[in-house]
Amino acid sequence: MKTVLIVEDDPINARVFSKILTKRGGLAVKHTEDVEEVIQIAKAQEADIILMDVSLAHSVYQGKPVDGIKITQMLKENPQTASLPIILVTAHAMEGHRETFLKQSGADGYISKPVVDHQAFVDEIMALLPKS
Repeated sequence: MKTVLIVEDDPINARVFSKILTKRGGLAVKHTEDVEEVIQIAKAQEADIILMDVSLAHSVYQGKPVDGIKITQMLKENPQTASLPIILVTAHAMEGHRETFLKQSGADGYISKPVVDHQAFVDEIMALLPKS
């Protein structure tokens, strides 16, 4: 079974995503907003894909506040985790944000919140999952 790591600071969003992914997608789900834990899970290959919230209010790495863009950059720059697909998830879905965020972060995909079409949400994640 494939595992999705949800990096999200809003527990309600995390629960909603989790429910959609397990029920509709048949996927296992992990959730954390702890940056050290995200990196550890990625390095240990305990997730097949990451859903990364862009604006993480409480995430700190090495004493500095970091957002989803920065965490994605760190994962993409590390040869050990660079191939792990990362989808940015954000409520900041203004014109041009998608391209800017994808370019800045090196992420593989972009989904805007709120997620209204649950099947499209699952399909987008499934499309980026590595084939075993």
